[in-house]
Amino acid sequence: MKILFVSLGCDKNLVDSEEMLGILTEKGFEITDDELDADVIVVNTCSFIHDAKEESIQTILEMAEYRAGGSCKALVVTGCLAERYREEILGEIPEVDAVLGVTAVDGIAKSVEKVLNGEKVLLFPDNNALTKGAKKRVITTGGHYGYLKIAEGCDKHCTYCIIPKIRGDYRSVPMEKLLQQAAMLAQEGIKELIVVAQETTVYGKDIYGVKLLHRLLKELCKIPGFVWIRVMYCYPEEIYPELIQVMKEERKICRYLDIPIQHASDGILKRMGRKTSKEQLVSTIAALRAEMPDVILRTTLITGFPGETEEDFDEVMEFVDEMEFDRLGVFTYSAEEDTPAALMKEQIPEEVKASRQAEIMELQQDISLELGEQRIGQELLVFVEGKVADEEAYVGRTYADAPGVDGYIFINTSEQLMSGDFVRVRVTGALEYDLIGEIADEYTE
Repeated sequence: MKILFVSLGCDKNLVDSEEMLGILTEKGFEITDDELDADVIVVNTCSFIHDAKEESIQTILEMAEYRAGGSCKALVVTGCLAERYREEILGEIPEVDAVLGVTAVDGIAKSVEKVLNGEKVLLFPDNNALTKGAKKRVITTGGHYGYLKIAEGCDKHCTYCIIPKIRGDYRSVPMEKLLQQAAMLAQEGIKELIVVAQETTVYGKDIYGVKLLHRLLKELCKIPGFVWIRVMYCYPEEIYPELIQVMKEERKICRYLDIPIQHASDGILKRMGRKTSKEQLVSTIAALRAEMPDVILRTTLITGFPGETEEDFDEVMEFVDEMEFDRLGVFTYSAEEDTPAALMKEQIPEEVKASRQAEIMELQQDISLELGEQRIGQELLVFVEGKVADEEAYVGRTYADAPGVDGYIFINTSEQLMSGDFVRVRVTGALEYDLIGEIADEYTE
């Protein structure tokens, strides 16, 4: 039996998909990327914001056509949209045979088996459970970088976010289990390990009583094979001295922090339910840069949150201009049902949200180009991702670039490089979000 997996949304969702693929291949399923060839199609959905929901629904409908008229014998929907709209999916899309919740990873094989025997399946274990997962995950990122999900759920309850209701309370994965998973990823050839969770900075507090991300990172650095270890999704108010210290001490840990701040106006931050202030943000950013002058800071912002005035927006623009974030993304506010923010008065028109988003990104583009030009002449270690078609050039990433969200460096060379190689590159030029370079010399670990 051949199975096609469509994984949508975030990298945390991707880990779930890889776990389910691992379980299914253990049971003898063969993976295919051809819809016409698939006996079973699984869509792992996202439901974070409106656009993500639309993409998930559209994908389910597209796959339903193969279930209705092709060789596909089973269509399974999993993930956040499934958790949130289980009855609607099964009731309104008759081609769907099974709907599985976010903690139903371990039940994927049995659910597929039931569907193939003609049953309809609804499987929704407690969304505060931790799954066992596969003995061996199927890595879908190309084999040279991979994700380690260190926790599930979230306790922050920001007023715009539905994730705690879908994914449950914050619960850390025990450290011994994570180290086993990481060792397995290293054995599979993973050279860049990317540590993810809805929030990584409070790892361990729920099960050990104190934050232990720094200790986990220290242990991960001992595993042979990893060249880079990257940490994502660090809430600024939770960054603590021991974490900064381990980042300074361990050469494997990329000096890169993703710190989602969402806004810079104290009034809007309070309405968002964020646990920080503009003053604290400025202080945290200054402290990080003082301790690690070469640290790369990525953040995300939301424009058009209910009640956001022109003065609030001007404050964000001024903040972005002053802070000069290395990497920055902007979402327009999406009113999600069952969230407090969706019921707030003073909702902002869509065209105003979009206009403000474009204005911030235009400013960030100038900042990004300026920071890139300052890199010209520097030599950087680069992780090779692949070759540029029909050119004597390769595409790669520096420690400043997380896969899927940041930029690239284009390496002009006639040498033959392989994906997953690390090479030292001299920066010769800069674009708005990318760099251009040439081989400086060979890199040896």
